[in-house]
Amino acid sequence: MACTLLLAACATPQRPVPPGESAWMGRLALTVHTEPVQSVAAGFDLRGSPDAGSLLLTSPLGNAVARVVWSETDAEWRQGDRVIKKRNLEELATELGGTALPVAALFAWLNGTALEIDGWQADLSRHADGRITARRTHPLPSAELRLVLQQ
Repeated sequence: MACTLLLAACATPQRPVPPGESAWMGRLALTVHTEPVQSVAAGFDLRGSPDAGSLLLTSPLGNAVARVVWSETDAEWRQGDRVIKKRNLEELATELGGTALPVAALFAWLNGTALEIDGWQADLSRHADGRITARRTHPLPSAELRLVLQQ
């Protein structure tokens, strides 16, 4: 009981989704097969589209770890006092993830639309269950992105 109360006290409450706004929440894991292997796992709250939106990354306890906000003209990562600005979301995602991430394709996958781009292939066979896996085999380094959406 005490552990449950502690976890509840640490959790970041879910933000309401305004009418007409696209939003996805869940967990993500990205593995980039470099030497050494780079991997990150986090909770996420994604809002918007490839052109403009926001992404909140959270720890396993639900605490905010980082926030990304983007528009057609720039993208910004904030983690505590650390701020990284780039010209667009794809450039920022490449710097942070260690590999190019297909931002437009990611939004298509979240909507259940198969789209192959830049060597990435998504397995949407479990999309109805809230699970998406995408793999890139070329160009190297290979990478895998796994998403588990809140239902």
